[in-house]
Amino acid sequence: MNLHQLLRNDTGLVLPDEAVERAVRERRLRLGLSTREDYAPLPRTPEFEALVDLVTVPESWMFRDPEVFDAALRFVQRRLLSHPGRQLAILSLPCAGGEEPYSMAMALARAGISPAQCRIDALDLSQAAIARARHGRYTRNAFRGADLAFRERWFDSDGGGYVIGETPRRYVRFSQGNLLDPAVPARNAGRYDLVFCRNLLIYFDEPGRVAAAAAIRALLLDDGLLLSGCAEAPAFCRGGFAPQSLGAAYALQKQALATVRLRPRPPPPVANAKRPRVDMAPTPTPPQAASPAAVTVGRLIAQARQLADAGRLLEADQACRAALALQPELAEAWFLLGLIGDAGGEPRAAERHLRRCLYLQPEHYEALCSLALLHEQRGEAQDADLLRRRAARVHARGGKQGATR
Repeated sequence: MNLHQLLRNDTGLVLPDEAVERAVRERRLRLGLSTREDYAPLPRTPEFEALVDLVTVPESWMFRDPEVFDAALRFVQRRLLSHPGRQLAILSLPCAGGEEPYSMAMALARAGISPAQCRIDALDLSQAAIARARHGRYTRNAFRGADLAFRERWFDSDGGGYVIGETPRRYVRFSQGNLLDPAVPARNAGRYDLVFCRNLLIYFDEPGRVAAAAAIRALLLDDGLLLSGCAEAPAFCRGGFAPQSLGAAYALQKQALATVRLRPRPPPPVANAKRPRVDMAPTPTPPQAASPAAVTVGRLIAQARQLADAGRLLEADQACRAALALQPELAEAWFLLGLIGDAGGEPRAAERHLRRCLYLQPEHYEALCSLALLHEQRGEAQDADLLRRRAARVHARGGKQGATR
Protein backbone atom coordinates (compact mmCIF):
# COMPACT_ATOMS: atom_id res chain seq x y z
CA MET A 1 0.00 0.00 0.00
CA ASN A 2 1.49 3.37 -1.01
CA LEU A 3 1.81 6.35 1.30
CA HIS A 4 -1.04 8.24 -0.35
CA GLN A 5 -3.41 5.34 0.33
CA LEU A 6 -2.15 5.01 3.91
CA LEU A 7 -2.96 8.68 4.51
CA ARG A 8 -6.42 8.26 3.03
CA ASN A 9 -7.15 5.15 5.08
CA ASP A 10 -5.93 6.73 8.30
CA THR A 11 -7.49 10.20 7.96
CA GLY A 12 -10.41 9.66 5.57
CA LEU A 13 -9.24 12.67 3.55
CA VAL A 14 -9.08 12.63 -0.26
CA LEU A 15 -5.78 14.45 -0.75
CA PRO A 16 -4.41 15.88 -4.02
CA ASP A 17 -1.27 14.09 -5.20
CA GLU A 18 0.73 17.32 -5.27
CA ALA A 19 -0.17 18.08 -1.64
CA VAL A 20 1.10 14.68 -0.50
CA GLU A 21 4.27 14.92 -2.60
CA ARG A 22 5.00 18.44 -1.34
CA ALA A 23 4.63 17.27 2.27
CA VAL A 24 6.84 14.23 1.64
CA ARG A 25 9.55 16.42 0.13
CA GLU A 26 9.45 18.74 3.12
CA ARG A 27 9.74 15.86 5.61
CA ARG A 28 12.56 14.22 3.63
CA LEU A 29 14.52 17.46 3.63
CA ARG A 30 13.90 17.87 7.34
CA LEU A 31 15.14 14.32 8.00
CA GLY A 32 18.04 14.46 5.52
CA LEU A 33 16.76 11.56 3.40
CA SER A 34 18.05 11.44 -0.18
CA THR A 35 15.38 9.39 -1.99
CA ARG A 36 11.62 9.00 -1.90
CA GLU A 37 12.02 5.29 -1.16
CA ASP A 38 13.85 6.08 2.10
CA TYR A 39 10.73 7.69 3.51
CA ALA A 40 8.03 5.24 4.61
CA PRO A 41 6.38 6.31 7.90
CA LEU A 42 3.72 4.06 9.40
CA PRO A 43 0.40 5.13 10.92
CA ARG A 44 0.32 5.97 14.63
CA THR A 45 4.00 6.93 14.65
CA PRO A 46 5.31 10.47 15.38
CA GLU A 47 6.63 10.83 11.82
CA PHE A 48 3.28 9.85 10.29
CA GLU A 49 1.57 12.44 12.51
CA ALA A 50 4.08 15.05 11.32
CA LEU A 51 3.17 14.21 7.73
CA VAL A 52 -0.56 14.47 8.51
CA ASP A 53 0.06 17.93 9.96
CA LEU A 54 1.56 19.04 6.64
CA VAL A 55 -1.17 17.68 4.34
CA THR A 56 -4.07 19.11 6.34
CA VAL A 57 -4.90 22.78 5.82
CA PRO A 58 -5.74 24.37 9.17
CA GLU A 59 -6.06 27.98 7.97
CA SER A 60 -8.87 30.14 9.29
CA TRP A 61 -9.45 33.52 10.90
CA MET A 62 -11.43 35.06 13.70
CA PHE A 63 -15.19 35.47 13.16
CA ARG A 64 -15.00 33.98 9.71
CA ASP A 65 -18.55 34.36 8.29
CA PRO A 66 -19.93 36.52 11.15
CA GLU A 67 -23.52 35.50 10.34
CA VAL A 68 -22.70 31.96 11.45
CA PHE A 69 -21.69 33.12 14.92
CA ASP A 70 -24.76 35.36 15.14
CA ALA A 71 -26.95 32.34 14.35
CA ALA A 72 -25.07 30.19 16.86
CA LEU A 73 -25.42 32.79 19.61
CA ARG A 74 -29.16 33.17 19.01
CA PHE A 75 -29.56 29.40 19.24
CA VAL A 76 -27.59 29.27 22.51
CA GLN A 77 -29.64 32.10 24.02
CA ARG A 78 -32.92 30.36 23.14
CA ARG A 79 -31.54 27.09 24.43
CA LEU A 80 -30.58 28.56 27.80
CA LEU A 81 -34.12 29.87 28.22
CA SER A 82 -35.66 26.50 27.38
CA HIS A 83 -33.11 24.44 29.38
CA PRO A 84 -32.51 26.47 32.56
CA GLY A 85 -29.82 25.22 34.90
CA ARG A 86 -28.11 22.93 32.35
CA GLN A 87 -24.67 23.61 30.92
CA LEU A 88 -24.84 23.58 27.12
CA ALA A 89 -22.17 21.86 25.05
CA ILE A 90 -20.75 23.05 21.72
CA LEU A 91 -18.41 21.09 19.46
CA SER A 92 -16.09 22.72 16.89
CA LEU A 93 -14.45 20.37 14.37
CA PRO A 94 -12.12 20.71 12.68
CA CYS A 95 -11.02 23.53 14.94
CA ALA A 96 -7.80 24.34 13.02
CA GLY A 97 -5.69 26.72 15.10
CA GLY A 98 -8.57 27.61 17.42
CA GLU A 99 -10.02 30.52 15.45
CA GLU A 100 -13.57 29.14 15.32
CA PRO A 101 -13.97 28.01 18.95
CA TYR A 102 -12.30 31.15 20.28
CA SER A 103 -14.61 33.28 18.10
CA MET A 104 -17.61 31.51 19.60
CA ALA A 105 -16.15 31.96 23.07
CA MET A 106 -15.80 35.71 22.49
CA ALA A 107 -19.41 35.85 21.24
CA LEU A 108 -20.60 34.07 24.39
CA ALA A 109 -18.55 36.29 26.68
CA ARG A 110 -19.77 39.45 24.94
CA ALA A 111 -23.37 38.27 25.45
CA GLY A 112 -22.80 37.65 29.16
CA ILE A 113 -23.02 33.85 28.91
CA SER A 114 -20.51 32.26 31.27
CA PRO A 115 -18.43 29.09 30.81
CA ALA A 116 -20.59 27.50 33.51
CA GLN A 117 -23.56 27.95 31.20
CA CYS A 118 -21.91 26.88 27.93
CA ARG A 119 -18.67 25.03 27.21
CA ILE A 120 -16.88 24.42 23.90
CA ASP A 121 -15.02 21.26 22.91
CA ALA A 122 -12.63 21.73 19.97
CA LEU A 123 -11.30 18.77 17.96
CA ASP A 124 -8.81 18.55 15.11
CA LEU A 125 -6.94 15.80 13.32
CA SER A 126 -3.67 17.75 13.39
CA GLN A 127 -1.51 17.65 16.51
CA ALA A 128 0.28 20.79 15.33
CA ALA A 129 -3.02 22.65 14.92
CA ILE A 130 -4.07 21.70 18.45
CA ALA A 131 -0.71 22.88 19.81
CA ARG A 132 -1.14 26.24 18.05
CA ALA A 133 -4.68 26.55 19.36
CA ARG A 134 -3.62 25.90 22.93
CA HIS A 135 -0.80 28.42 22.59
CA GLY A 136 -3.33 30.93 21.27
CA ARG A 137 -0.92 33.26 19.48
CA TYR A 138 -2.05 34.72 16.13
CA THR A 139 -0.61 36.93 13.43
CA ARG A 140 -2.42 39.75 11.64
CA ASN A 141 -3.65 37.22 9.08
CA ALA A 142 -6.10 35.87 11.68
CA PHE A 143 -7.90 39.23 11.82
CA ARG A 144 -9.77 40.23 8.69
CA GLY A 145 -12.58 42.64 8.02
CA ALA A 146 -13.24 46.21 9.06
CA ASP A 147 -14.50 45.65 12.61
CA LEU A 148 -11.61 44.49 14.80
CA ALA A 149 -12.80 45.95 18.10
CA PHE A 150 -12.91 42.42 19.51
CA ARG A 151 -9.14 42.16 19.10
CA GLU A 152 -8.57 45.07 21.45
CA ARG A 153 -10.98 43.62 24.02
CA TRP A 154 -10.01 39.94 24.08
CA PHE A 155 -6.35 39.78 22.94
CA ASP A 156 -3.02 40.93 24.33
CA SER A 157 -0.45 42.40 21.96
CA ASP A 158 2.73 40.32 21.77
CA GLY A 159 5.35 41.86 19.51
CA GLY A 160 4.11 41.29 15.96
CA GLY A 161 1.25 39.06 17.07
CA TYR A 162 -1.70 38.76 19.42
CA VAL A 163 -2.36 36.28 22.24
CA ILE A 164 -5.88 35.25 23.18
CA GLY A 165 -6.84 36.44 26.65
CA GLU A 166 -7.76 34.37 29.65
CA THR A 167 -11.51 34.98 29.44
CA PRO A 168 -12.11 33.27 26.05
CA ARG A 169 -9.71 30.47 27.01
CA ARG A 170 -11.93 29.44 29.91
CA TYR A 171 -14.69 28.33 27.53
CA VAL A 172 -12.64 25.99 25.32
CA ARG A 173 -11.11 22.52 25.73
CA PHE A 174 -8.90 21.30 22.86
CA SER A 175 -8.16 17.70 21.92
CA GLN A 176 -6.73 15.80 18.97
CA GLY A 177 -8.94 13.26 17.25
CA ASN A 178 -10.47 11.98 14.03
CA LEU A 179 -14.21 12.25 13.44
CA LEU A 180 -14.10 8.97 11.50
CA ASP A 181 -12.62 7.12 14.49
CA PRO A 182 -15.60 5.15 15.88
CA ALA A 183 -14.41 5.88 19.41
CA VAL A 184 -15.10 9.62 18.99
CA PRO A 185 -18.91 9.40 18.64
CA ALA A 186 -19.02 6.39 20.95
CA ARG A 187 -17.49 8.38 23.82
CA ASN A 188 -19.59 11.48 23.20
CA ALA A 189 -22.93 10.18 21.92
CA GLY A 190 -25.75 12.69 22.30
CA ARG A 191 -23.56 15.17 24.14
CA TYR A 192 -23.73 18.33 22.02
CA ASP A 193 -26.41 20.99 21.69
CA LEU A 194 -24.58 22.69 18.81
CA VAL A 195 -21.95 21.40 16.38
CA PHE A 196 -19.80 23.45 14.03
CA CYS A 197 -18.60 21.25 11.14
CA ARG A 198 -17.81 23.57 8.26
CA ASN A 199 -15.87 22.66 5.13
CA LEU A 200 -14.65 19.25 6.24
CA LEU A 201 -16.80 16.82 4.24
CA ILE A 202 -15.59 18.30 0.96
CA TYR A 203 -12.26 16.54 1.57
CA PHE A 204 -13.88 13.10 1.97
CA ASP A 205 -15.03 10.65 -0.65
CA GLU A 206 -18.68 9.55 -0.61
CA PRO A 207 -18.19 6.70 1.92
CA GLY A 208 -16.29 9.13 4.13
CA ARG A 209 -19.08 11.69 3.93
CA VAL A 210 -21.66 9.05 4.84
CA ALA A 211 -19.58 8.01 7.85
CA ALA A 212 -18.97 11.62 8.90
CA ALA A 213 -22.67 12.52 8.72
CA ALA A 214 -23.49 9.44 10.81
CA ALA A 215 -20.86 10.43 13.38
CA ILE A 216 -22.26 13.97 13.63
CA ARG A 217 -25.77 12.57 14.08
CA ALA A 218 -24.48 10.44 16.94
CA LEU A 219 -22.71 13.37 18.60
CA LEU A 220 -25.62 15.81 18.31
CA LEU A 221 -28.59 15.83 20.64
CA ASP A 222 -31.86 15.00 18.90
CA ASP A 223 -33.02 18.62 19.06
CA GLY A 224 -29.55 20.10 18.58
CA LEU A 225 -28.28 22.22 15.68
CA LEU A 226 -25.54 21.60 13.11
CA LEU A 227 -23.81 24.50 11.36
CA SER A 228 -22.17 23.26 8.17
CA GLY A 229 -20.46 24.69 5.14
CA CYS A 230 -22.89 25.40 2.33
CA ALA A 231 -21.24 22.96 -0.09
CA GLU A 232 -21.66 20.19 2.49
CA ALA A 233 -25.33 20.77 3.24
CA PRO A 234 -26.53 18.38 0.48
CA ALA A 235 -24.26 15.63 1.82
CA PHE A 236 -25.59 16.13 5.34
CA CYS A 237 -29.16 16.09 4.00
CA ARG A 238 -28.47 12.73 2.39
CA GLY A 239 -27.18 11.63 5.80
CA GLY A 240 -30.39 12.28 7.74
CA PHE A 241 -30.38 16.05 8.26
CA ALA A 242 -32.78 18.67 6.93
CA PRO A 243 -31.89 22.32 6.34
CA GLN A 244 -32.98 25.19 8.53
CA SER A 245 -31.33 27.73 6.21
CA LEU A 246 -29.95 28.08 2.71
CA GLY A 247 -28.56 31.46 3.68
CA ALA A 248 -25.31 32.38 5.33
CA ALA A 249 -25.54 30.08 8.33
CA TYR A 250 -26.41 26.72 6.68
CA ALA A 251 -28.08 25.37 9.80
CA LEU A 252 -29.42 21.81 9.89
CA GLN A 253 -31.26 19.53 12.29
CA LYS A 254 -31.83 15.83 12.42
CA GLN A 255 -34.51 15.15 9.86
CA ALA A 256 -37.15 13.79 12.23
CA LEU A 257 -37.28 17.08 14.13
CA ALA A 258 -36.54 19.56 11.34
CA THR A 259 -39.20 22.20 10.86
CA VAL A 260 -38.65 22.66 7.12
CA ARG A 261 -38.71 20.32 4.16
CA LEU A 262 -35.93 19.59 1.72
CA ARG A 263 -38.24 19.06 -1.23
CA PRO A 264 -41.14 21.30 -2.28
CA ARG A 265 -44.70 20.49 -1.39
CA PRO A 266 -46.44 18.71 -4.26
CA PRO A 267 -48.74 20.99 -6.27
CA PRO A 268 -52.51 20.40 -6.30
CA PRO A 269 -53.57 17.62 -8.73
CA VAL A 270 -53.96 18.91 -12.26
CA ALA A 271 -54.97 16.74 -15.20
CA ASN A 272 -52.02 15.79 -17.41
CA ALA A 273 -49.70 17.98 -15.32
CA LYS A 274 -45.99 17.33 -15.65
CA ARG A 275 -43.40 17.91 -12.93
CA PRO A 276 -41.76 21.32 -13.43
CA ARG A 277 -38.02 21.23 -14.06
CA VAL A 278 -35.41 23.55 -12.61
CA ASP A 279 -33.66 24.51 -15.85
CA MET A 280 -31.92 27.39 -17.60
CA ALA A 281 -35.12 28.39 -19.36
CA PRO A 282 -36.00 32.07 -20.02
CA THR A 283 -36.55 34.02 -16.81
CA PRO A 284 -40.16 33.93 -15.57
CA THR A 285 -42.06 36.82 -14.05
CA PRO A 286 -41.02 37.69 -10.47
CA PRO A 287 -43.11 36.07 -7.71
CA GLN A 288 -46.45 37.84 -7.26
CA ALA A 289 -45.66 38.71 -3.64
CA ALA A 290 -42.93 41.11 -4.80
CA SER A 291 -43.84 44.64 -5.87
CA PRO A 292 -42.16 45.28 -9.26
CA ALA A 293 -41.50 48.92 -8.42
CA ALA A 294 -39.74 48.06 -5.16
CA VAL A 295 -37.85 44.94 -6.17
CA THR A 296 -34.07 44.94 -5.96
CA VAL A 297 -31.67 42.18 -6.75
CA GLY A 298 -30.60 41.88 -3.12
CA ARG A 299 -34.17 41.55 -1.91
CA LEU A 300 -34.94 38.91 -4.52
CA ILE A 301 -31.92 36.85 -3.49
CA ALA A 302 -32.95 37.17 0.17
CA GLN A 303 -36.47 36.13 -0.81
CA ALA A 304 -35.09 33.11 -2.68
CA ARG A 305 -33.26 31.99 0.44
CA GLN A 306 -36.34 32.44 2.61
CA LEU A 307 -38.49 30.45 0.21
CA ALA A 308 -35.90 27.68 0.06
CA ASP A 309 -35.78 27.66 3.87
CA ALA A 310 -39.50 26.96 3.85
CA GLY A 311 -39.09 24.09 1.39
CA ARG A 312 -40.75 26.09 -1.41
CA LEU A 313 -38.03 25.35 -3.94
CA LEU A 314 -40.03 26.13 -7.08
CA GLU A 315 -40.82 29.62 -5.79
CA ALA A 316 -37.22 30.05 -4.67
CA ASP A 317 -36.18 29.15 -8.21
CA GLN A 318 -38.51 31.83 -9.56
CA ALA A 319 -37.07 34.46 -7.21
CA CYS A 320 -33.53 33.66 -8.39
CA ARG A 321 -34.59 33.96 -12.01
CA ALA A 322 -36.34 37.25 -11.29
CA ALA A 323 -33.03 38.53 -9.90
CA LEU A 324 -31.30 37.32 -13.06
CA ALA A 325 -33.82 39.26 -15.16
CA LEU A 326 -32.44 42.40 -13.51
CA GLN A 327 -28.81 41.29 -13.36
CA PRO A 328 -28.11 38.35 -15.71
CA GLU A 329 -24.46 38.02 -14.68
CA LEU A 330 -25.17 37.59 -10.97
CA ALA A 331 -23.02 34.61 -9.94
CA GLU A 332 -24.70 34.23 -6.54
CA ALA A 333 -28.11 33.72 -8.16
CA TRP A 334 -26.74 30.95 -10.38
CA PHE A 335 -25.08 29.39 -7.33
CA LEU A 336 -28.37 29.38 -5.42
CA LEU A 337 -30.12 27.87 -8.42
CA GLY A 338 -27.52 25.10 -8.30
CA LEU A 339 -28.24 24.37 -4.64
CA ILE A 340 -31.99 24.51 -5.25
CA GLY A 341 -31.70 22.14 -8.22
CA ASP A 342 -29.64 19.66 -6.21
CA ALA A 343 -32.06 19.79 -3.27
CA GLY A 344 -34.99 19.35 -5.67
CA GLY A 345 -33.57 16.21 -7.28
CA GLU A 346 -32.37 17.86 -10.53
CA PRO A 347 -28.61 17.17 -10.54
CA ARG A 348 -28.09 17.91 -14.25
CA ALA A 349 -29.78 21.30 -13.97
CA ALA A 350 -27.82 21.93 -10.77
CA GLU A 351 -24.59 21.23 -12.65
CA ARG A 352 -25.47 23.68 -15.41
CA HIS A 353 -26.28 26.42 -12.92
CA LEU A 354 -23.09 25.86 -10.93
CA ARG A 355 -21.01 25.92 -14.10
CA ARG A 356 -22.64 29.21 -15.06
CA CYS A 357 -21.73 30.58 -11.63
CA LEU A 358 -18.11 29.50 -12.14
CA TYR A 359 -18.02 31.03 -15.62
CA LEU A 360 -18.96 34.35 -14.04
CA GLN A 361 -16.87 33.90 -10.88
CA PRO A 362 -14.17 31.26 -11.47
CA GLU A 363 -12.98 31.32 -7.83
CA HIS A 364 -16.40 30.82 -6.23
CA TYR A 365 -15.20 28.30 -3.65
CA GLU A 366 -18.65 27.04 -2.64
CA ALA A 367 -19.68 26.42 -6.26
CA LEU A 368 -16.45 24.50 -6.89
CA CYS A 369 -17.10 22.28 -3.87
CA SER A 370 -20.77 21.73 -4.74
CA LEU A 371 -19.91 20.80 -8.33
CA ALA A 372 -17.22 18.40 -7.11
CA LEU A 373 -19.84 16.65 -4.95
CA LEU A 374 -22.19 16.30 -7.91
CA HIS A 375 -19.49 14.70 -10.05
CA GLU A 376 -18.45 12.35 -7.28
CA GLN A 377 -22.05 11.22 -6.76
CA ARG A 378 -22.12 10.19 -10.42
CA GLY A 379 -18.87 8.25 -10.05
CA GLU A 380 -16.86 10.80 -12.07
CA ALA A 381 -13.88 10.74 -9.74
CA GLN A 382 -11.42 12.44 -12.07
CA ASP A 383 -13.67 15.47 -12.68
CA ALA A 384 -14.44 15.68 -8.96
CA ASP A 385 -10.74 15.59 -8.11
CA LEU A 386 -9.93 18.40 -10.56
CA LEU A 387 -12.61 20.58 -9.01
CA ARG A 388 -11.38 19.83 -5.49
CA ARG A 389 -7.88 20.86 -6.54
CA ARG A 390 -9.19 24.13 -7.93
CA ALA A 391 -11.04 24.70 -4.66
CA ALA A 392 -7.88 23.93 -2.69
CA ARG A 393 -5.97 26.54 -4.70
CA VAL A 394 -8.67 29.12 -3.97
CA HIS A 395 -8.42 28.26 -0.29
CA ALA A 396 -4.63 28.48 -0.33
CA ARG A 397 -4.87 32.04 -1.64
CA GLY A 398 -6.95 32.91 1.41
CA GLY A 399 -9.88 34.27 -0.57
CA LYS A 400 -13.22 35.23 0.96
CA GLN A 401 -14.72 31.88 0.09
CA GLY A 402 -11.81 29.66 1.16
CA ALA A 403 -12.36 26.74 3.50
CA THR A 404 -11.30 26.29 7.04
CA ARG A 405 -10.02 22.87 6.30
